[in-house]
Amino acid sequence: MDKILTLFKREYRAAVRTKSFLISLILVPIMMGGGFLAVIIMENKQETEDKNFAVIDHSGMMVEPLKNALEIRNEKDIYDPETGEKAMSAFHVEFLEPAADIMEQQRTLSERVKSTELHAFIEIGPDILHPSEESESYLRYYSEHSFGDDIRYWFRNIINDQLRILRVSELNLDAEQTADLFRYLNVEGMGLVTVDKKTGEQQAAEESNELQSFLVPYVITILMFMLVMMSAIPLLVAVMEEKTEKIAEVLLGTITPFQFMMGKVMGGIGVSLTTAAIYVTAGIFTLNRLGYESLIPYEILPWFFIYTTLFIIMVGSGMAALGATANDNKDAQSLTFPGIIPVILPMFIMVPIIQDPSGTLATTMSLIPPFTPTIMMIRLATEVTVPTWQPIVGLMGVILFTIFSVWIGARVFRAAILLQGQKPTIANLFKYAFKS
Repeated sequence: MDKILTLFKREYRAAVRTKSFLISLILVPIMMGGGFLAVIIMENKQETEDKNFAVIDHSGMMVEPLKNALEIRNEKDIYDPETGEKAMSAFHVEFLEPAADIMEQQRTLSERVKSTELHAFIEIGPDILHPSEESESYLRYYSEHSFGDDIRYWFRNIINDQLRILRVSELNLDAEQTADLFRYLNVEGMGLVTVDKKTGEQQAAEESNELQSFLVPYVITILMFMLVMMSAIPLLVAVMEEKTEKIAEVLLGTITPFQFMMGKVMGGIGVSLTTAAIYVTAGIFTLNRLGYESLIPYEILPWFFIYTTLFIIMVGSGMAALGATANDNKDAQSLTFPGIIPVILPMFIMVPIIQDPSGTLATTMSLIPPFTPTIMMIRLATEVTVPTWQPIVGLMGVILFTIFSVWIGARVFRAAILLQGQKPTIANLFKYAFKS
């Protein structure tokens, strides 16, 4: 044990004293928060450059309503009521008669959009007042990025409001009496009514914060991902370099292969826990200072450190073993992807897990040991109550799988660390793990 601790201290000091460690401490939060910061900045910053549109109205009913709405919008709505400065784009619309060759007209307008002369063009079907499956009742918005272009909703709302007015008029109903027919209620997302554990008093349900519901599990997941990437993944290259440079031969003269591997893995754990402690402490301090202490998930922090430690041991022992089988950088590159599958796969399904943390996918994946640390932490960080037995069973599975990973990793490491010229094929890895 003393030799493992000695190697651990060597690896730990060598890592935390480097400039790259200090740089990574700064870059990781920037990478984690940069996306959210960009979204907030862009959300508050509206484009003010005027946009040009063309409208083809086959119905003949929407020209005047759109002209009136455009006049109101361009004269009043686009200016900040407090400063009087222009805050949004003005819309300028060219109304066109439908051509005999509608496909040619659409192609010509598409060319104008590509040349940026137009931002988009809109086509209104002839039968929009009384739509049916057989009729041509459509509203089409043509642009190079229609899916992400929210301007289409402005035209949709104006046209649908006018259609309601026309339908009410056809029924000879008074517009004031039918106003309530077109009003709708928004659904307010609420949490659950709870009881204060200290006082026993009932706590009223609070409105759910969608950003908070996504932000906490997102930050927890990205932090765990970055910690594993910073500490466990580099072990493959580090071990490969020490093997090829004959440093391993010198070290193995005084320590066993298992001690060598565990010393390096523990060094990675030490670096990760130091980094995690710095980020968690800084995060708690910042959120308390800003008045967002409700965002701090104190109850899951112990789970985070336990799962992160086991995850690093699991992945790190595997990466160290793979590094022992590599003979050069080419081998190391080919082995890296299989080794990081347990790390990157949860990132691909993070969003559906956050959206439905109690679903079959989330529950099943959180109980499969290679993915348990990340998926279970996502579920625990959401507002959904996870049954107590699930994180406990998941933890037991991770402990058993980590022990198995260390055992397999140690056998591969011991067999391959001094071998030169043997390719890291599946057959060789199997031989090292079970037959050596």
